[in-house]
Amino acid sequence: MKKKFSILLITLFFLMISASAIATAADEPINPGIDIIPRININIGGNEGVSGATSSTGASSTISIILMLTVLSIAPAILVLMTSFTRIVIVLSFVRTSLGTQQMPPNQVLIGLAMFMTLFVMSPTLGDINKQALQPYLKNEINQTQALQNAALPMKRFMGAQVREKDLKLFLDYSKAERPTGIEDTPLTALIPAFAIGEMKRAFEMGFMIFIPFLVIDMVISSTLMAMGMMMLPPVMISLPFKILLFILVDGWYLIVKSLLLSFRV
Repeated sequence: MKKKFSILLITLFFLMISASAIATAADEPINPGIDIIPRININIGGNEGVSGATSSTGASSTISIILMLTVLSIAPAILVLMTSFTRIVIVLSFVRTSLGTQQMPPNQVLIGLAMFMTLFVMSPTLGDINKQALQPYLKNEINQTQALQNAALPMKRFMGAQVREKDLKLFLDYSKAERPTGIEDTPLTALIPAFAIGEMKRAFEMGFMIFIPFLVIDMVISSTLMAMGMMMLPPVMISLPFKILLFILVDGWYLIVKSLLLSFRV
């Protein structure tokens, strides 16, 4: 239960950081006489207080909120590209395509399985983030900037173990950045896209290997139907039950999940 609670805290980590920024903003009073949607004013300039003094905290707080909301809107896409989710969901999609079962299993099942497998693969990394960044931040031992830096280190180590040197060199050379001495010094702007294209390459390699046995079945069924003169009968209609039967006999989902888990270097 403690481990599950820690994972939940990690998931809400960035939301809690944004809440700390939002808490510093001054709330505009809402006119109680208006029963419709209240009007919200965002002032970028300084606010005149009762004493006439100009406050500069209003503009900075408003800009901080806007920037934080912008980051939170793209946070899911960033987190997807920084975890094992990309490889897992692509391989599972290849399995469904190679079977030819159209929408079975449905997208919700594949994405749900990919998410829980991602949590399983990323659990050591999430544990390090919880220990080094989240818990010290909740105890007010470190500030927000230090928490983000501490949280980035385990993610860099995970991505660094999977990324190809050629992919990372491509983005470092394009940005004309200095060669980092270690994975801790590697900028995320170069590490994340390098990790993403490497994950897609490995996923397509695994998908190709998955396609081969089902392609053989399609070719055998198609040749058999042509030899019998049954050219009007769609080969897919005949080969689909045989592909499903083969997948069941070899315990396909177990083999796919096992191969995915073993493909990640930790």
